[in-house]
Amino acid sequence: MLPVYGGSSIESQIRALKNGVHIIVATPGRLIDLMERKTVSLATIENVVMDEADEMLNMGFTDSINAILAEVPQERNTLLFSATMSPEIARIAKNYLRDAKEITIGRKNEGTANVKHLVYVVHAKDKYAALKRIVDYLPEIYGIIFCRTRKETQEIADKLIQEGYNADALHGELSQAQRDLVMQKFRMRNLQLLVATDVAARGLDVDDLTHVINYGLPDDTESYTHRSGRTGRAGKTGTSIAIINLREKGKMREIERIIGKKFQPGEMPTGKQICEKQLLKVIDDLEKVKVNEEEIADFMPDVYRKLDWLSKEDLIKRMVSHEFNRFLDYYRDREDVEIATEPASDRKAKGEKSGRTGARKAEPGYTRLFISLGKADNFLPADLISLLNSHTRGRIDVGRIDLMKNFSFFEVEEESAKTVVKALNRANWRGRRVTVEIAGEESKEASKGRTKAKEGNARPAKETRKAEKAKNKPSREERGYTQPRGRKDDWKKFFQHNNELRGPEPDFDEEGWAKPSKKKKK
Repeated sequence: MLPVYGGSSIESQIRALKNGVHIIVATPGRLIDLMERKTVSLATIENVVMDEADEMLNMGFTDSINAILAEVPQERNTLLFSATMSPEIARIAKNYLRDAKEITIGRKNEGTANVKHLVYVVHAKDKYAALKRIVDYLPEIYGIIFCRTRKETQEIADKLIQEGYNADALHGELSQAQRDLVMQKFRMRNLQLLVATDVAARGLDVDDLTHVINYGLPDDTESYTHRSGRTGRAGKTGTSIAIINLREKGKMREIERIIGKKFQPGEMPTGKQICEKQLLKVIDDLEKVKVNEEEIADFMPDVYRKLDWLSKEDLIKRMVSHEFNRFLDYYRDREDVEIATEPASDRKAKGEKSGRTGARKAEPGYTRLFISLGKADNFLPADLISLLNSHTRGRIDVGRIDLMKNFSFFEVEEESAKTVVKALNRANWRGRRVTVEIAGEESKEASKGRTKAKEGNARPAKETRKAEKAKNKPSREERGYTQPRGRKDDWKKFFQHNNELRGPEPDFDEEGWAKPSKKKKK
């Protein structure tokens, strides 16, 4: 069997192929390269296995897979494997398989039975502090922390490394050699925590993982099933932890529906509880230390003499404090992380039908933005994240995303809103110009103006000018009139005179004598 992939020496792979192999495990790109060099022939292939086929196609390998299958005999066995059964898999099966049979082990898209699902709902600003507390409270943790973007993955890994954790990052911007080195250290348990993106972690096979931590939930529920399935294998138990904010509770409920399990709310550990856990860990490590009497025998007289002035109690205290002081100093005066809950007024508004018809408001500290792309454009949350990464600098925290048919809404931090609007209004997506603006800004100003007018009984501007003119007009007496204004029926006096007609009498039989004249257009 020969693994064939980019980033490693192609010459050594060619030499191994010339010696003959039974099975090739390959990435599409490297296999195409070897086929073009005429160093590999697929004419005698009998079995083709596509692992995570949906993800390969999403990553743009469609043309490569078509080119490979064109060189494989039509009479073959083709197997597709996936931990989830999404509509994508059904489409791929229709395109690449004949008379396909579906084999399901367990239930479709079901989470592993041995995995416990915990959720910690915190404010967005407290997510990293919550991650630290959870990791510190689990001193024996051996797990993967999943992030949504490459940038976030690297930032979280760098912070953890700076603060003394055995952690490293795994994402698509690393070379193959770097990825191999990270995975080697992780499998050997030289790393306790692996911070990874979904794509980089697809297909990872690591035994005995105790925890999977979701630093925010993925955009699609299938990805969560893949994440949580990394732990709880081979009959062992595992824990999948989700650190989310209030805006992600909708995603959480959707995941619960798909996997058929409920998230248990986690209790955020206090500083005292963390210190207690770490203290017991130090004591356990001391108990497990193996002593090699022969190798240290020559050094012990000097050690005894150096520590002779300390009592047994003092010596134990110093040894424990040597390992323990880092946590004690960090958590001594630090405030506990607050579990986020919805205000009672918000919960009441959600339960009332009248509240559902109004426009959705952004979470505190966030601004809701409109974008002129929606489901009809095949616009997905991942596309929005990609747009932001491509056209903005620095980190942009994205909150709730609501996809509509022809447009969408999303939330960003208030201080980033104007930057995002300016940047994305210069963007194009699949040949279409993107329009982004602050949601409801115009209607809000209009309604504000109407409210002020109503409250102040304000009159239109024209009526106001008339009232001012009438107020400043002189009275009749001031203008020289001495007689009072006539009554309404004084017009009759104009008809109290000789009623004889002047001139010839009109011919009333004449056609058109009373025809109305055409009105002039104003």
